[in-house]
Amino acid sequence: MRSFLLKNSKHFKCFSVQRFPIRSLSSNVLVNNDDFGGRGVVQRLKLNNPKKRNALSLAMLQELNHHFELMEKQCISPTTTSESTSKTNEEQRLLRALVISSNCEKIFSSGHDLKELAENNDRKYHQLIFDECTKLMLRMRDLPVPVICQVDGLAAAAGCQFVASCDIVLATERSHFSTPGANVGLFCSTPGIAVARSVHRRMAAYMLLTGRPINANEALISGLVTCISPSVEAMHSQFFFITESILESIIAKPASVIALGKQFLFKQLEMDNLADAYSQGSKVMVDNLSMKDCQEGIDAFLKKRQPKWTHSNE
Repeated sequence: MRSFLLKNSKHFKCFSVQRFPIRSLSSNVLVNNDDFGGRGVVQRLKLNNPKKRNALSLAMLQELNHHFELMEKQCISPTTTSESTSKTNEEQRLLRALVISSNCEKIFSSGHDLKELAENNDRKYHQLIFDECTKLMLRMRDLPVPVICQVDGLAAAAGCQFVASCDIVLATERSHFSTPGANVGLFCSTPGIAVARSVHRRMAAYMLLTGRPINANEALISGLVTCISPSVEAMHSQFFFITESILESIIAKPASVIALGKQFLFKQLEMDNLADAYSQGSKVMVDNLSMKDCQEGIDAFLKKRQPKWTHSNE
């Protein structure tokens, strides 16, 4: 996977990126918008609470959920009408992808804030925290654009859950991933939901039952990570190189088709019956074929020309 991405990363030289100033939703979250040559916006979100090792406190989770709510309004969804699509394009720059990283050295996220959980014994408060976390994880899955995660260092417990909930994960060799809740008497039950759906069953059991971390190579082999930056020294250049290549591949495609595809990808993964999955998949393919962008893409391919996307669900 690493060599494939590096060989194809030459594509990122083909587009220009206009950077906008970083703005802060609060001290916990930093946001930067990149305009990809008028073809849409990539948002780059950074977790930014070094004092708490980017712990997913209630405040952090609420801020992230608020930001996702704003992003959802900038996306083309599989159910967007042509009227609302036009309005989105006119009034807002279309969101094409999200990149999530950390502003803290050697830490992505240490998971839930254990001090916060210990200081308040109210069950309703605890439930609120876990409900807010669940809402965030589902929002990442349901966001109609690809969610790319950059990890450099620790991703533990709910932080590992966060990583496992993203669509594409890039990591440095010094990164490590763990679900160590059992070590302190709090089993990583909710983190295990995302992790067990990303890695094979025995690796999930190993991580959850022993609490021991796995390194970046083990995470790559297990399916938790998409690719690895070859060295810490090359981290920044390689992360940029690989991330921009992936982003260019995404932005080159119609937003409506990506939204449709991502929605069905996760829907069919949750279906137990293979025949039902194929039945639903066939309907999605038929619907996809009726879309203008699909017809344009096939026509462009047959005539050996570049397609002109409308990003519409028509």
